[in-house]
Amino acid sequence: MAQFVVRNIENSVKQRLQRRATRNGRSMEEEVREILRGAINEENVLSGGVGTEIASLFSKVGIVSDIPELTGHGIEPVEFEDNVMQARRGRGQSPRPRRIKSEKDLH
Repeated sequence: MAQFVVRNIENSVKQRLQRRATRNGRSMEEEVREILRGAINEENVLSGGVGTEIASLFSKVGIVSDIPELTGHGIEPVEFEDNVMQARRGRGQSPRPRRIKSEKDLH
């Protein structure tokens, strides 16, 4: 097996590594090996995209059905001002919101 030495590690890093090794019931040397193995294994995991990453965040909260992936939909910019004014007109409201001057105007 290969060996290597890491020099100039800050004391705080060494202390945290010792605590972590103790917490996991391993020697400090074995803890470093586990950290390195984990880092390499994570590097080899292919990302499935943003949706897959988001789904993985919520995988343990109890959603049992699949959420269909939306593909082939174009992205169009939203024009908030026009949408708000159209919605207000559709409800018979003034297209401009009224301003509340003070707390007493709410009551």
